[in-house]
Amino acid sequence: MDGNPALDAERDAIVGALGPVVEGIAATFGPVCEVVLHDYRHPEKSVVAVAGAVTGRSVGGAMSEIGLRVLAQGDEAVDELNYLTRTKGGQLLKSSTMVLRDSTGTVFGALCVNVDVTAVQQAQAVLTGIGGGAGAGTGEASGTTTFGNDIDSVVEAIVDDHQLRRQSRTWVQLGRAERLELFRSLDEHGVFAVRRAVEQVAARLGISRASAYNYLSQARAATGAPAPPADSASDGGPA
Repeated sequence: MDGNPALDAERDAIVGALGPVVEGIAATFGPVCEVVLHDYRHPEKSVVAVAGAVTGRSVGGAMSEIGLRVLAQGDEAVDELNYLTRTKGGQLLKSSTMVLRDSTGTVFGALCVNVDVTAVQQAQAVLTGIGGGAGAGTGEASGTTTFGNDIDSVVEAIVDDHQLRRQSRTWVQLGRAERLELFRSLDEHGVFAVRRAVEQVAARLGISRASAYNYLSQARAATGAPAPPADSASDGGPA
């Protein structure tokens, strides 16, 4: 963010005004609903208000990979409404993410609503079985989403998910183009928007921090994105 005092005051006012909205929405839908208010000015602890306990988040917690993706999109981000996700515990969630903008149009946060529709899906399956018809399902979730209060666990889950998509191939089994694609994809998902992410990705992949910075720089150069800040610490670890 730009650190403009007037804009910061405006953003603070918007966040403050949404506090009662968070509580009100959650109270309206009951225990199956969770509402989370994010302030992206603090990505590692973006949760500033939460009501409900669907994903177990608390104030001071981190955003999910959905939030990281919105953060990576910057001011081009748009609301994502009524999409399905699944938690690692198997809960099926119907979710909406609504971005928050200040008077200049800058995205600085999001209001997120998660509704646990697992019971609805199970009830539909029972009714479909009794009726003998195909039934109208709730649709398929796009994939498992990691929700947690620790941003490190979210980053690790995204890296691991991308590794699984490559049929559990290790870093050494990837060609140069595949390695660059991995870093480009992680960058698009907003992984590198948080502090220490490059170091964490390097450790997860078993490569040196210098190599990770190098691949990120090359991936961004290929897309015309700004290069990451120069890193003075080259540990000479395995590439």
